[in-house]
Amino acid sequence: EKYMTTNRFSTTTIGWVALGTGVLVILAVIFLILMYSVSISFGAVNDVLNFVFGISSAVLASMLYIEQRVKPPLISLVTLALAVIGAIISIVGSILILYGFTDFFLAGLYSAFGNALIGLWLMAFCYSMQRTDMFPRPLILCGFVVGAFMALGLIAIPGILAKIDSMESMAPYLYLALFGWLGTYLLYPVWTIWLGRTLLIQSQAPIH
Repeated sequence: EKYMTTNRFSTTTIGWVALGTGVLVILAVIFLILMYSVSISFGAVNDVLNFVFGISSAVLASMLYIEQRVKPPLISLVTLALAVIGAIISIVGSILILYGFTDFFLAGLYSAFGNALIGLWLMAFCYSMQRTDMFPRPLILCGFVVGAFMALGLIAIPGILAKIDSMESMAPYLYLALFGWLGTYLLYPVWTIWLGRTLLIQSQAPIH
């Protein structure tokens, strides 16, 4: 049983969206490094890139949902909703810091929480892919690990509710939420680029 159609255009398009998402995350990391090493003004570019890759992640999840043949469909729809809501919350985090509504810490908690929901979608997607031969098993296992790291951002919820906006006033447990950013910034681009390359290779394969 396959969960995606053999439509070559669809597979190619999804592959490029996945690759693009990974590249956006890598660029966000680069500008974060530049913010700390060169000028704080690069932070705004980082925030914009976080905004854009949140949208890109929602688009990727939606495209994979459309191309999937998942049973039961309700579960698939719920996990898609997690990805879309997560992307929206992540975007809210970017807006909060871009327009000065909060400092970077609280905005980062919002984004970490949003990315955690995307991580839950990723784990659910990889779980559904286990029953197919659509993707190599290492890619699926990688997705579980990436999603689990991203899901650590769920720990940010109490910090968001308490409106904690500085590292000096943060509770120690919030350090675990910040580890979710490791999943987003370091591991998520690995998975999306790997997924993209896999789909592009599949799109070039002859149809039997």
